[in-house]
Amino acid sequence: MSTSETPASSSSKLGDRISSIKDRVLGGSKHSEQSGDNVTTDSSPAPAKDGEAGISDTKGADQQNPLYDQDINGSSKAPAPEPETQQTDSTAANGTSNTPGASVPAPTEEKPTSVENDPASQPTPNGNSDTAGQAAAKATSEDTTSTNDQTKLPEHTVTNGKEASATTSAINGATTETSNGEFHLSEDASRLKFAYWVPNVSGGLVISKIPQRTNWDLPSNIKYARTAEKVGFEYALSQIRFMAGYGAENQHEPVSFSQALLHSTEKIKLIAALLPGPWNPAVAAKQIASIDNYTNGRVAVNVVSGWFKLEFTSIGQWWLDHAERYRRSREFISCLKGIWSIQTQDNFTFKGDFYQFHDYTLKPKPLSWEGRPYPEIFQGGNSGDARDNAATVSDYYFMNGNTLEGFQTQIADVKERAKKAGREGQVKFALNGFVISRPTEQEAVRVLQEIQGKADKDAVEAFREQVQNAGASTSNKTGMWANSKFEDLVQYNDGFKTKLIGTPAQIADRILLLKSLGVDILLTAFLHYDEEIEAFGRDVIPLIRKAEKDGRGVDSEDEIRRTGDVYRARNQPEGEAATKV
Repeated sequence: MSTSETPASSSSKLGDRISSIKDRVLGGSKHSEQSGDNVTTDSSPAPAKDGEAGISDTKGADQQNPLYDQDINGSSKAPAPEPETQQTDSTAANGTSNTPGASVPAPTEEKPTSVENDPASQPTPNGNSDTAGQAAAKATSEDTTSTNDQTKLPEHTVTNGKEASATTSAINGATTETSNGEFHLSEDASRLKFAYWVPNVSGGLVISKIPQRTNWDLPSNIKYARTAEKVGFEYALSQIRFMAGYGAENQHEPVSFSQALLHSTEKIKLIAALLPGPWNPAVAAKQIASIDNYTNGRVAVNVVSGWFKLEFTSIGQWWLDHAERYRRSREFISCLKGIWSIQTQDNFTFKGDFYQFHDYTLKPKPLSWEGRPYPEIFQGGNSGDARDNAATVSDYYFMNGNTLEGFQTQIADVKERAKKAGREGQVKFALNGFVISRPTEQEAVRVLQEIQGKADKDAVEAFREQVQNAGASTSNKTGMWANSKFEDLVQYNDGFKTKLIGTPAQIADRILLLKSLGVDILLTAFLHYDEEIEAFGRDVIPLIRKAEKDGRGVDSEDEIRRTGDVYRARNQPEGEAATKV
C-alpha cells in the first residue's frame, strides 16, 4: 500500500491490514469487544451483571474480540473505515467525534466484569457523554491564552532548600474527578503517575504525513499543560533538539520552554531535557536551581546521552563512542547531584575525565524536602551502559515500548544493578507509550494503520539509520532502537509497542498490568493534543484510580492473567508489516 492511500481506499485489504496489525501491535490476543454484523454509533459500555461491578475474575478478559475472529478469517467484513484525516479542525470545533470509522459492533451479550465493562468505572464529564470532538469544541470556545497570561504562583516557605513548600502536598497529589465534574487530589503514594511529551518541536509525535491537531507554539502548549494538570497529569517532558531533522523542522529550547510553562501553571512538574556536550553541568545546575526556586520545586531534568551524530558535529562538539557518551552522562549527573546537595553546602570538588570542579559553591540551592533532596533526575536508554547509569546515579529510568518478557527482564536487570551499587529501591521506572483511545478497538487500530500507512518514509528511514547505528554500536548490540522495525520507528520511542491502542477500558487494563510490573510513571503521547490530553484524563485516568482503589495494579500474576497475552513476544519476520504500510 502506498503512503498516499488511506485505510478506506480498499475495503478488500482491511482483513489483511488488521491481520498484520494483530500480532505486531495487539500481540495476537483477542480483546473484549462485542460481536455482530449490525452496526451502531452507540459507544456506551455494555451493562455488567449484578454484583460484578469491579474486578474481573475471568482469565484473559482482554482476549475476546470477534473483530479478529470474523474479519481476519474473512467470514464477515467490517464496513469501509472513514480515515482519520477526514476529521478536520472545523469538524472538531463543531462538536462531532474525532474518531475514524463510526462502525461499532452491536452488543449481543453481557461481559464478565473488568475495568473494560464495569459501568461504575466508565467516566462521564460533568454527567454527560461528550466525545473528544465535543471536548475540543469546548476548548476552542475558551479565550486563547497569550504568552503573557501567567497564573500567579503560590508562595512557598522554603529557605535555602531546607523547608518543604506549604503547597508540596498539593503539587505531589494526583487529581481524580468527583461526581460534580471537579477534581480533587489523591494522596495514594503508590498511585501510578501520568506524564506527557511536550510538543515543543514541530511535526507532532509521529513521523507521519497524517494531519495532527498538535501545535508546537507556546500558547498552545500553555493550554495543553493547564488541561493536563487539571485532568490528572503530574509531569510533562520537554524535548531536546539542536537542529532540524526527521519531521521536526522547528525546535524550541527545552529549559526556557519548560520555565514558560511552569510560570503558566500551578501543579504540574516539567522535566527539562539536557544534553551533555552542548550543556555544561555548572550552567545546567545554576539554571535548574533558579527555576526550581521560582516555581516552588516543580522542575526536574532528563539527561539525554545523544544519538544524532550531526547534532553534535554541527556545533563543534566531539561525537563520542556510545560507552563514552554514557560515561560522560554519568559524570554530568554526578556533578548535578553534588552541586545541588545540601550536604555538600560549599566547596564542591569533582575530578572526572569530562568535568572538573574545584571548591565550587552554588547558592541558592534547589528546594529540598523529605523524599526530594534535589530536582528529580531522569535518564533513559536500553544498553548496559544506560542501565548502569540508572542503577548508579539516576532517580528514574526511562524505557521504550517492549514485550512482556522484555519489560520484566529490563526492570529486573536495573533493580539488580542498583542493588549491587548500594541503591536498592532507589531507582524508579518510567515508560513511554503512544495512546490511541477510541470508542472501539476497531477504530483505534484503523487510526494506527493510517498513521503508519502515511509514514514519511524518507524521514523514518533516515531516523532509523541514525538511531540503529547508535544502538548497534553498543557492546551487546542492544542499544535503544537496535531491534525496532520501520513501523515502530514512526513513533520516536517505540510508543506503539506499549500497546495503549483500543478502548479506554482496554487501555486502563493494560496500564494496570504495566504498573504491576514496576512502572511508576507512564509517559504518554497523542496524535491530536488539542483534544486527546483532556480525553485521556476524562476517559482513562478515572478508571485507573478506581481500579487502584479496588486493589488492582499490584499483583503482577493477576494482571498478566487478565491482560498479559497482549504483550507476549510474537515472532514476526523483519519487514513483513513494513511492506504493508
